[in-house]
Amino acid sequence: MPLVRVYLPLDPAALATLREVGEVGPAPVAGHSALPASTRPGIGNDDEEREYAAWSAAAADAAGRATTGGRRVIASADVDAAVVQRTADDGSAVELDSVVALPRIASFHIDEEPGGEISDLLWYDVTELDDVVALLGD
Repeated sequence: MPLVRVYLPLDPAALATLREVGEVGPAPVAGHSALPASTRPGIGNDDEEREYAAWSAAAADAAGRATTGGRRVIASADVDAAVVQRTADDGSAVELDSVVALPRIASFHIDEEPGGEISDLLWYDVTELDDVVALLGD
């Protein structure tokens, strides 16, 4: 089955659940993806352009989920294409019809400093989940 890269904005509670239970959920799980053939004005069909737009939208959503003065966290995951449904806005927003298990997550992106610029998001491997959780505790 083909895989689709999705970007999941996480709040501290979702991150703690991922660490304790090993999954992001319950379904439906909101995220963003660079699905092809978007008809939204301003978003082309160039793969890199769509990927950056999806990642940026996830970062914006993560800012809304962060605690006051907290850091944004995004999980990048590769999930089965069959569980990814585009939402009505026809942008990069998607819903996943299933939970996202920890083995499906490839990496995390977290603010270097709370409230930082999108270009300052740091990359962490999935094996560094404890480090990401610790950063949120700062």
